[in-house]
Amino acid sequence: MEAGERRRRLRREAAEYYQGHRVPERMEEALNTLFPLRPGDLYGELANYFSKFSKAPVICKLVGRKVLDGVGQPTLEVEIYCTVKNYEKRICSTIMASHSQIPENALPETIEADEKERNDSVHTAVEWVNEPLNTMLRDLESTDQCQADKILGEYFANKVEEKKQIQKRKEEAAAKVTPAPASCPPTPIPKQKKGVRPVKKVLVEENPIPPAEPAEPVLCGSLAIGGTSLAIAKAGATISRVPLYLYIALLKHDQESPKEMTLPLPMVTLLNCEKNLPTKLKLVKEVMLIPPIELSLKQGIERIQDIQKEMTRLLESSGKMPGPQADSKRGKAQSSGKKAPPPPLKRISHLGCLTTGYDNLEQLLLLMQTACKNIGLELGTDMYLAINCAAHELMDYDKGKYEILTGTFKSPDEMVAMYVEMINNFPFIIALIDPLRKEDREQWSSICCALGSKCYLIAEDAATHISKLKTDQNINIAMCSGVVLKYINQTKVSDLIEYTGILDGQRHITILGSPDGESLDESLVDLAVGLGARFLKLGGLSRGERVAKYNRLLAIEEQLAANGTLREAKLEFIDFAGESQPEEQLPDVLPAPEQD
Repeated sequence: MEAGERRRRLRREAAEYYQGHRVPERMEEALNTLFPLRPGDLYGELANYFSKFSKAPVICKLVGRKVLDGVGQPTLEVEIYCTVKNYEKRICSTIMASHSQIPENALPETIEADEKERNDSVHTAVEWVNEPLNTMLRDLESTDQCQADKILGEYFANKVEEKKQIQKRKEEAAAKVTPAPASCPPTPIPKQKKGVRPVKKVLVEENPIPPAEPAEPVLCGSLAIGGTSLAIAKAGATISRVPLYLYIALLKHDQESPKEMTLPLPMVTLLNCEKNLPTKLKLVKEVMLIPPIELSLKQGIERIQDIQKEMTRLLESSGKMPGPQADSKRGKAQSSGKKAPPPPLKRISHLGCLTTGYDNLEQLLLLMQTACKNIGLELGTDMYLAINCAAHELMDYDKGKYEILTGTFKSPDEMVAMYVEMINNFPFIIALIDPLRKEDREQWSSICCALGSKCYLIAEDAATHISKLKTDQNINIAMCSGVVLKYINQTKVSDLIEYTGILDGQRHITILGSPDGESLDESLVDLAVGLGARFLKLGGLSRGERVAKYNRLLAIEEQLAANGTLREAKLEFIDFAGESQPEEQLPDVLPAPEQD
């Protein structure tokens, strides 16, 4: 009797439980819906039908680990695990690109200190992900990007405040133990000898350059913020079953699906002219190719490959690309009567392109013209150039001038005149990146007014962190055509969406740029497409971590073309001279840590 009563009670409880969740009603709906379809995999279709009634996946675990990027430097990987239909499931991971503010010609001790700081930062970031962030983000829906970024932002702000307090206590402790400086007796003034004329000091009027602004401090462990934010965005896209670029576009446009999307134009690095080479030219760091908008991305990449092959042939034939031991080997081969081996190619840069050097700018540009002409192309019609000048690496602060060639120096005003002459002589150059330091604001205004209507003047390293615009949109920042944004450190997906909105509102173009230490993670391409960037600066067509991103861009082009949502890009310059200067102009990229 007791067993029978127990079974009846369980049946009543089961009926109430299932009826409370409308299981009988939905089961009948499912059977009625699927019977006319008679699917081949009935149980699979039933699973699909009922999956829409399951709970939204929530984050159950974050895993942070130290990995290596494309140049062998340590960086952070963040994995996202979600509870999906009662089971823990790995959804995705992201690997952050590493970024260094150390110039090429930095001293060995500076490089060593930077490497130690990078290691410490990655170690701290792994701890943040695996411990506090793992706890704080648990049970959050992976599609709630706004809330996730809010939590990450608050955590980072608290860490910045902690560091400020620690620094303040250290300074107070140091002040207590530091003895007061001993007073020195006044230095006696030597008496003028009789019969000797006093020497008159001639005052030379100088126009000193603005001193270099200190680098924005980076909080140790900040990689954890950017890495976790991007990983959650990728998880949200995966759970929503949409590509990441569309997911980002939906976030930017308040979940309104765009009718058309434009691919960013690639800035493909062809040559990396390192500034520590024995050749004289210092002005050019990167030479980049921009295909015309009439071509599809696939056609543009193929054309760039043709130019690259011809440039390689010309460099080999001119003897500019043999390795360091090629000359001695060639001499030995000739003396022994044997055929000399073909000259090996110069090394591939970390940017995924050829490394070479030149003695002057005209030599470089004329060789580019020759390479294009040899294969039936014309620069300015069939292909365009962009040049990364990296001017902040050229300044000789003792002389107060830029060293554009070995032993040749120019003032900021002379640099503007030189660029004007350059673009007039070589109009196929349609973009200059970092033509001046960010501190030379007057010259930025001059060059924009002189060249803005026919050339993009873009700020990358020569830029101020635009997160300051969120609190003060009237700050004094150099004028420019557009800004290179990089997804590094504590940058969050919500930050990029907000920054590109600011740029769009001020008629500036957005360029998403690949940092020096790239990884195989392709998310940067999806971010650029989803945010509507005008250009995408990924480096050259070599090295797996670079090529993977170009392949992703090609795949997105195919998807958009197949869906009928691909819109042709536009090249529109800004005529600064024809409009009143705006009060706020943009340069760069990262949320500046609020710290001393």
